[in-house]
Amino acid sequence: MSDSNGPRALLARIRVWLAFFVVCLVLSGLTAFPLVTELRLLDSALTTWAAPVADVFPGLAEWIARVRGGLEQADAEYPFVLYGTDWLAFAHLVIAVAFYGVYRDPVRNIWVVEFGMIACAGIIPLALICGPIRDIPFWWSVIDMSFGVFGIVPLLIVRRMIKRLERETAKETETALRTSPA
Repeated sequence: MSDSNGPRALLARIRVWLAFFVVCLVLSGLTAFPLVTELRLLDSALTTWAAPVADVFPGLAEWIARVRGGLEQADAEYPFVLYGTDWLAFAHLVIAVAFYGVYRDPVRNIWVVEFGMIACAGIIPLALICGPIRDIPFWWSVIDMSFGVFGIVPLLIVRRMIKRLERETAKETETALRTSPA
């Protein structure tokens, strides 16, 4: 099944999905820098305007308060520990930059999409193994795993469209070669 405007329209759709994925990846990375501030705001919200959420999910409010306390203590006494989350943020941004190659030439750089899919799939065993080791509540590990699930969906869509673009481009090239004078 081909798009009504052929490879050009398909390329535009690929780029829209890539832009969506990259924006989400960048936002996810940027939120890893101000963790202490974010947890203070979230904990405050759960005791004020978002208190109904905390009433419905008391474990969430307790967990957020615990994480806030831990991050505040680490920030006050061991700020170098938070340097690890700075590297996490940086890794998100670097991975986002890698998708520029796919944006420019999707067919040649499909491997970046496949790498991203492998990374998304890898989130699940990481959360299942490291979550219990780090005393993370299982329900929070499920939230972490959802990033892999939600991340892989646009990449699967992009990969499928890239494969279609590859086939359509090959057909156009073949047709052009057959119709051109020898």
